[in-house]
Amino acid sequence: MPEPIDPTYEDDFVFAQDKPFELVSGGSLWPVKLHYAIYGELNKQRDNAILVCHALSGSARVGDWWPQLFGNEGVFDLSRDCIVGINIIGSCYGSTGPRDVDPATGKVYGSEFPLVTVHDWVSSQAILLDHLGIEKLRAVIGGSIGGMQAIQWAIDLPGRTQLSIAIGAAPLTAIGLALNHLQRLAILNDTNNPPNGGLALARAIAMLSYKSAELLSERYARKPNRNSENPLKSLNERYDVGGYLDYQGEIFTRRFDANSYLIISKAMDNFDTAHGYLSERDALQRIRARALLVGISSDWLFPADEVKALSERMRDAGVEATYAEIQSSHGHDGFLAEPDKLAPLVRQALSESRKRA
Repeated sequence: MPEPIDPTYEDDFVFAQDKPFELVSGGSLWPVKLHYAIYGELNKQRDNAILVCHALSGSARVGDWWPQLFGNEGVFDLSRDCIVGINIIGSCYGSTGPRDVDPATGKVYGSEFPLVTVHDWVSSQAILLDHLGIEKLRAVIGGSIGGMQAIQWAIDLPGRTQLSIAIGAAPLTAIGLALNHLQRLAILNDTNNPPNGGLALARAIAMLSYKSAELLSERYARKPNRNSENPLKSLNERYDVGGYLDYQGEIFTRRFDANSYLIISKAMDNFDTAHGYLSERDALQRIRARALLVGISSDWLFPADEVKALSERMRDAGVEATYAEIQSSHGHDGFLAEPDKLAPLVRQALSESRKRA
């Protein structure tokens, strides 16, 4: 794994200080803080900005989780591009979230944090970009929940971005909704305070949905865990795949907040391109940006067929939409685990966008 790339500039932006930021759920936040990171510099025309949206447990620091996409051989050339990352509302990496104090009560929000949606994330990001003097984006790019934001940007704010690139993203199917439901139950049914055991279990369930059966079989098969003597001797003895899941859950609790997980996973559930519009077609017809939707061959959380079908519905609605698919055994995590396969697709789409500018 390459070394992380440090931002050129990193700061907080606070808005909704005079009146509440109204949420789709009917709730509101007052004030709102967004933590953001910028890589590179805005040019004089302020038309070289690319917004990169993070996934569930990611952050504004794009160079921490996608360092391979930076540099002359990557996708983002900081001598030319200005990359903006923004922590979503509800996360635990600097933007307003469940760990913050509710000014109305003087207490930490915790489980009382209001529901947020992808619409809310996009609206808040647009306010921050207005503050930065960025009227139009070269592109909005993201994988998973980040991809949902890229799609929502194109729908809600037509004309503000030239290109929308969504990787492994579409409205969740029933199996995805079911898996998220079980993850939230694991947290909500945990009696510890904070509910780290439930969060660890939620993460373990999620890791199964992020990987493919092929990858797990290749790596772990039926091997006993190195810390176990014999799985036949005791319920506590694990197979190697169990040790992997336990470890992933354990390390996740050191860096993430259980209530943030609840809020963000629910927003993931509620992503629906038709929401707020008469129909999905009505929503898609608003899009003025070019769109690139990328499926991952072994992704069963967001199956490639679902991503492809969404691109086809976009084209039927008059959108200049393209579908591409990367072959990966890493499942949904393919966009993070094998960025070298993704980079040529993104590079080509951005190059075409620059030519049309």
